[in-house]
Formats: sequence, structure tokens, C-alpha cells
Amino acid sequence: MTQEKVLIVEDEPNARSGLAELVTGWGYRADTARDGAEGLERAQAWDPAIIVTDLKMPRMDGLQLIERLRESGNQVVIVVVTAQGSIDSAVDAMKLGAYDFVQKPIDPTRLKTILNNASRQRATERELEVTRRKLKETGVLGPLVGASDVMQRTFALIEQVAPSNVSVLITGESGTGKELVARTLHQLSPRSSKPFVAVNCAAIPETLIESEIFGHEKGAFTGAVERRAGCFELAEEGTLLLDEIGEMPIATQAKLLRVLEDHKLRRLGSKTESAINVRVLAATNKEPNTAVADGHLRGDLFYRLNVFNIHMPPLRDHKEDIPQIVDSIMMDMNARHGRKATGVSRALMDQLLAYNWPGNVRELRNTVERAVILGESGELGIQHLPPGFGDDHCAPPSQFSSTPVSMGTTGRSPLVLQVGTTVNEAERQLILRTLESTGGNKTKAAEVLSISLKTLHNKLKEYSSDDPRAAPIASERS
Repeated sequence: MTQEKVLIVEDEPNARSGLAELVTGWGYRADTARDGAEGLERAQAWDPAIIVTDLKMPRMDGLQLIERLRESGNQVVIVVVTAQGSIDSAVDAMKLGAYDFVQKPIDPTRLKTILNNASRQRATERELEVTRRKLKETGVLGPLVGASDVMQRTFALIEQVAPSNVSVLITGESGTGKELVARTLHQLSPRSSKPFVAVNCAAIPETLIESEIFGHEKGAFTGAVERRAGCFELAEEGTLLLDEIGEMPIATQAKLLRVLEDHKLRRLGSKTESAINVRVLAATNKEPNTAVADGHLRGDLFYRLNVFNIHMPPLRDHKEDIPQIVDSIMMDMNARHGRKATGVSRALMDQLLAYNWPGNVRELRNTVERAVILGESGELGIQHLPPGFGDDHCAPPSQFSSTPVSMGTTGRSPLVLQVGTTVNEAERQLILRTLESTGGNKTKAAEVLSISLKTLHNKLKEYSSDDPRAAPIASERS
């Protein structure tokens, strides 16, 4: 790997040579300049990644050097060295675009930390520049695809927020790609080489969620036979995604808020706290303000997480991206399943564009994956679509009548509801039929229904207590 170049700008000879020797020992390539004027010349000729400059120098001081560099468009990372009692000058330098400052006498440990952080930021900025060019040319941002105006605006916000350390609340319907947004934020951040940990708050029983997130000590509760690290510790120096945050118990939300504010963690059963360094992202498929009003999400936690909000639009709002998304999915599935699909027929694309995709990109991905597996090679056609594809999105009857209302289900007989069926009964029949169509897979059924797994479990428990006939379905695998 190429060593980063660091230019030392210092008028005092011993300090200049000492700093150069120090940073060289840390693995950087060092060069020196005697004042700001010479530093400007060396910066233009040598193109360093980082400049460490004193503020008080003859001919051209550090502030003038920063101004000249920025006027010329040079975005080199600048670290200023200031004497004790000259913090105001360091603040002025930061306003002009300096990255950080260190006071004399220089603490080598602090300087090394600053240079390492600056080097990571420089690498992140280079990656972002490559990403921006790729996005402009192809409409692709990491695993996300879309050249439509709405997706380009979303990508621009992701690019803007990714390098920072702020919390982000990602909203959108189920299947829109909220976790992909979180992974992209992580990949485009200085934390990209550290862990990315995602936890679905809706999939963890209430009795275990605090242990999963915060960890526990041996003997903290019945069954805690050994110490266990929670998700925060597993994501140390990296990124933690709390998916379906609105499904987290209120008591756990209060503990989470304290961790976010204090940056300290206490395992269950522990008497001590430990500092943590984790960027927290959260996601929900519910409207956050409604969740707060309904008491499912603490208002103070919402405001703490919602420093930035990134909303993923439903696929029906940017159907013009479907051809590009299909191409991307098809290439991925070719590699995954050893197939050689080369494209889709016009008839198939027309069907995909006409459909409203209630399951969003996740549903589209599943549909294309099935087509690739069946088609094996060559062009994919409408014969590779699931049986009854699109039936459940036919136009509704123009007026009420006594005829049954048919709600299509993939590959099965229609779900027929008579006019006058109560909403609760219609919901019950739809949930049970969907679960039947997924072979009892609750996770898949919850995705199709666009509800959380926790909500599905609660509904099934309610149905099985009301009607023993529902019990066999409710007890199937998850």
C-alpha cells in the first residue's frame, strides 16, 4: 500500500526535523518546508495527503497558507500546530478549513491519532469521489440502483451523511432497501473496515432483547451461564443498525437513549460501565411521528436518532428504475446460481412495469431470482413469472354488489370474501392464507404482508386462542 505523504511546515529547524523523523517512524513519507511560502510551493509540486503546519512563521504564516491552498482548490488535509494560549488562532484555522490542531509541546500520541484519523478521512474522500463518478455514469451507489430523480436525491443525501458520525433514521415501506442504505452509509464512512452489525428488534423476544443489544454477565439471569457481548460491543468502532426500532420495548428504548447520550454501556448484571465507540443507525417501516403519537416510540429517542432522515421511496414511485434494477439483480443471480440469463423479453418487462410491487424491491428480487433459476440461460419471458402474477392487483369492482370479492394468492385458489365480511375477519383470512402459501414460513409471510414478525406472532396467537383450527398453521416453522 502506498504510504501517505505528510508535509511539515515549520520555521524552527529542530522542531521541523524532529516532526519529520517522528512521522516517518509512523510509516508516513515526510517532506519539510521552512515557512508558508515554501510550504505552498512544496504542496503544489509534491501533492501531499496531509500538511502539518505551524501558525506563526515569517513571510507567510499558517493561516495565510491555508487561505492560499483553499483558494487554489487544494483540499489537502491540514493539521495546525499552535502555542499554548493561542487557541483562538487554532479556531480561526479550523474555520478556514483545517482538519484539527495540536498544541505545543506536541503530544506524540495525540498527533499520531490525528494523523491516522486524517489519513482515514482522506481515503474515505477518495472513495467517495470514485463513487460520485460511478453514480453519475451508472446510477449505482454501492448495492443501491436507480437513475430516477427521486433515487438520485436519496443517493445525494446518503453521500452527504455517510462520512459523518451522526445518527440516521432510515424510513420506508418493507422491502424498499433500508438495510442496504445502512450498509452503504457504513461502506462510505471512515468506519468501513470495522464491523457492521444489524439487529431486527421485531424478531427478538422481549425477554431477550436487552441481553442481545447490551450483553450480559454470567449469572445475570436464569440461563446466563457465561458472559456474552451484546450488539453494541460487537459493533465497536463500526456501525450498528437497529432495524424496526418501533418494535423495541419502551423500557429498552429508555436504556438505549442513555447509551446514545453518554456513549457508555453497562451489561446486564454488571456494576461497571465501559466506553463505546459505535455509530448507530435505525430503521422503521412505520411513520415515525405516528409511532411516537401511538406510544410505540419514545419521542426523545426519536429526536436523538433522527439527526438525519433518509426515506426510501416505494418501488411504485420510481418504476422507471425497474429495467436497471432487473439487470443488476439478474447479473447477481446468474453468479449466485450458475445461470446465463442474458436479458428479459419486452412482454416480461411490460408485466414488471405494470405491477405495483407491494413488496417493493425485495419482491422484485424474489421474482427475478425465480425467473433466472427457471430460465437458466438466454432471454427470460413471461412464462418464468410465478403463476397468477399480478392477479392481486387487478382493478377493484366499480361498485358494491353481492358477488364475492376475489383476492388472488400466488399459485393457489383465490381468497374469496363476501361483501359484509368484517375487517377483522378479512384480516384473519388474509394472514392465514398468506402463511399457508409460504408453507408456514412466518418470516416470509410477514414480508409479504408488510408487517413485523412480532405483529404476525401476536395475530396468530390471537387466532389460535379464538379458533383451535388455526393452531396447526400458527405452530408451523418461522
